[in-house]
Amino acid sequence: MTRDSDTGVTPGDDRAAAPGDDWAAAPWAADAGEVVAGLDTDAERGLSSDEAARRLTAHGPNELDAAVSVPTWRKVLAQFRDPLIYLLLVAVVISVVVWVLEGATGLPVDGIVIVVIVVANAILGYVQEARAEEAVAALQGMAAADATVVRDGEQVVVPTREVVPGDLLVVVGGDAVSADARLVHAARLRIAEASLTGESEATRKEVATLASEVALGDRHNMVFNGTAVVEGTGRAVVTATGMATQMGRIADLLQRTADEDTPLEREVARIGRILGIAVVVIAVVVMAAIAVTSDLRTPEDFVTVLLLGVSLAVAAVPEGLPAILSVVLALGVQRMAGKRAIVKNLSSVETLGSASVICSDKTGTLTRNEMMVERVLTPSGEVVLTGSGYDPDGVAMDGEDPLEDGPLRDEVVLVLGGGSLVNDARLDEVDGDWTIQGDPTEAAFLVAERKLGVRHLREDRFHRVGDVPFTSERKLMTTVARDIDNDDVLEVVTKGAPDVLLDRCRAIRVAGEVQPLDDERRARIAADVVDLARRAYRTLGVAYKAVPAEDHVEAEESIEQELVWLGLVAIIDPPRAEAATAIAEAERAGVRTIMITGDHPATAARIAGDLGVVPAGSSAVTGVEIDRMGDDEFRQTVRDTSVYARVAPEHKLRIVDALQADGQIVAMTGDGVNDAPALKSADIGVAMGITGTDVSKEAARMVLADDNFATIVAAIREGRGIFTNIRKFLRYLLSSNMGEVLTLFLGVVGAGVLGLTGQGEAVVVPLLAVQVLWINLLTDSGPALAMGVDPPMEDVMDRPPRAPGERVIDASMMGGVVFIGVVMAVVTLLAIDVHLPGGLVEGTADLDTARTVGFTVLVLAQLFNALNARSETTSALHHLFVNPWLWAALALSLVLQVAVVHVPLLNTAFGTAPMNARQWLDAVGLAAVVLVAGEARKLVRRARHLP
Repeated sequence: MTRDSDTGVTPGDDRAAAPGDDWAAAPWAADAGEVVAGLDTDAERGLSSDEAARRLTAHGPNELDAAVSVPTWRKVLAQFRDPLIYLLLVAVVISVVVWVLEGATGLPVDGIVIVVIVVANAILGYVQEARAEEAVAALQGMAAADATVVRDGEQVVVPTREVVPGDLLVVVGGDAVSADARLVHAARLRIAEASLTGESEATRKEVATLASEVALGDRHNMVFNGTAVVEGTGRAVVTATGMATQMGRIADLLQRTADEDTPLEREVARIGRILGIAVVVIAVVVMAAIAVTSDLRTPEDFVTVLLLGVSLAVAAVPEGLPAILSVVLALGVQRMAGKRAIVKNLSSVETLGSASVICSDKTGTLTRNEMMVERVLTPSGEVVLTGSGYDPDGVAMDGEDPLEDGPLRDEVVLVLGGGSLVNDARLDEVDGDWTIQGDPTEAAFLVAERKLGVRHLREDRFHRVGDVPFTSERKLMTTVARDIDNDDVLEVVTKGAPDVLLDRCRAIRVAGEVQPLDDERRARIAADVVDLARRAYRTLGVAYKAVPAEDHVEAEESIEQELVWLGLVAIIDPPRAEAATAIAEAERAGVRTIMITGDHPATAARIAGDLGVVPAGSSAVTGVEIDRMGDDEFRQTVRDTSVYARVAPEHKLRIVDALQADGQIVAMTGDGVNDAPALKSADIGVAMGITGTDVSKEAARMVLADDNFATIVAAIREGRGIFTNIRKFLRYLLSSNMGEVLTLFLGVVGAGVLGLTGQGEAVVVPLLAVQVLWINLLTDSGPALAMGVDPPMEDVMDRPPRAPGERVIDASMMGGVVFIGVVMAVVTLLAIDVHLPGGLVEGTADLDTARTVGFTVLVLAQLFNALNARSETTSALHHLFVNPWLWAALALSLVLQVAVVHVPLLNTAFGTAPMNARQWLDAVGLAAVVLVAGEARKLVRRARHLP
């Protein structure tokens, strides 16, 4: 019985798998016939339809487990999961209760305002997340809908979900592979597996049995679900479907990887908890102080105290914070969308600003995923081709000068023309964009030929009359072509592995003449090949021979002898031109870039060196080496190493986890299924929108619609600006609220000193509850929101990222908050004392007027504070007018305060009285003390070189 030389499987061999066969655990390490027998199928006829139906019932459909759909109502409710929101909702309940106790007259304005803010915040967050989901969905759709299988001896097309283990899968160029399968036949089969393994070059597939311990990217006798066939044909017996495939294994790992809150989400939750405790303590202390210092007699007096306590609680909580935070982040998201970055979660923009490490895939992210001929070596010299990718906009350089006419150019034309002739790829221009069909390496010859601006030999001069296809054993491909310009000659052109091709050559073409290929020239060519391989180039040699047409040569392996060597090309997947600049900017900003790829170590190290990720000549750590490391050694390796190659999904996840355990904020970029678990585990996962798989986009928090690494750095810049602005309006809100709290507390405690007692009121307070609520509503919204869109500082990318333990509200900010709050309280109470009879300074105004002056001083002080709070150290006068929105908000707040003071209807509602010009001058002068005090504090900090 003879065996099929292509398949390695005996046709009709139906032997059963022997007990103890372990082919299922590693089908690549078992003979193809053993796998076929073990699956109880047939290498020629496949399964029967009945058997396929039975297996479909037993194994289930060939699809990944769908993620559980989150209903809309749960997405909406999720917007309310925030300690600050809980605090505000409690304030609403209390304010409504107080409103009822007062007789339920009119409307509970303070409660309504808070509810509107909370609901608007929830709507904004939900809408943004929904828009991001829609945008991501628009980028998806890569899965194969149908598959070709052999059943009952006939080739049929079935839905992908109906493919079962044991099916005989048929794949041809252009197909998407629909299951994991062991090859039983392969002819010139090349499959792009970058989405699964990270390998940039299409993998040549063959049937031969491999060793049991072989990395995923080196399992050349297997085809995998979710990969794409570049060229050739193959048949493979399906060994795994659905969640049992390599893609399913990664999807399972992804489902078991927990979502992480962003640093901003964690910090806002912490602020909410602290404020919640502080509010309760402050409200209780102030109400107790009022009860002790006042003569409470009637139920109305107690209701007044309770209402003031609630008002103080509301004043202490910056109820506009959640909404302002969401608006500021949403505006940042919109700016990022304009730069081709889709953010799925608002807080993720700020997280990128905090990133200290970017873990980036290589293929398609730092490189173009487009093979390019970069160097051509001929007997007369070496030429470098400029440009990038499949765009033929480039030139040939001879050293520092453009390549000129002469022997070297003629030889380069022959090498590239010959490589283009032995070629099945196509290069097309569509609307200004260049695309290829076929093998990327072969397409690289077509692009290089166009850069020389020469006649396209394959299309214009030669007509193929036969070929000898590439095989992994020969490592060669040959074309026999008729020369249209000379019908008497057939040209035999061969390209392939230089060492193999060189053994088939007897001569070399030098300056237009065919000369003997002596040992010295052979050694020189071999040395060039070694040197290029060391520099991570893929090398291919090109040779030819002319045969008289009357010889009627047959296209078979025997013609690949007695060839004439033409030259050598060096091919590489080039780095993105903008990636090196982006990496340098990230490094200047204190952000480390780490390359993690499934590609070859030499290639990874070369690209990393070219881009500036590591010094030139550095080496990569491989997945095999990682597996041998203990935890301590691995942690140290992660601190010191920035290039990883031939890694598996588990390795990527382990690297990310180690970085996070070391206190780093990790951004992880990727496009393949193999990247998904690490994308989900990272502080922010960034998926590629064009080349990215569905799984990677689902796992990521951010999707780059242009696959551009530089966009990530732009997002970091945006995120840092947003974080700076968050600190600005937090500094403003908290210091302003601190001023309100201290004004009430000190005013109640020191009522006798200020002359507030004996004014005919049982409850002695410096400001009315409604005035406190007005201040909060007036100053916590417009100015704070305007500060959230302040232009970023010029040096935003010249500072290191904030440390993971650094708080949004740190000790320095808290010191400033308390300092400004004390100044606000002092000038407000001083304004009341100056205008009120008795107290430290004798005044002549009545209580309503004195309160109105103090009320106005506190409002104006907070408006001055908006200018002061823009920086902890930089003067408020620096770039004073760069933010027109802030000035508009301040102007609007001032107009509204004037209305409260001078409109009779509002006088009644807010307990105010009209002020004269002198009182307004007093109010402005006292309020300006806040700005002066803030400037003095900044001056001291600058002198002491404090941050």
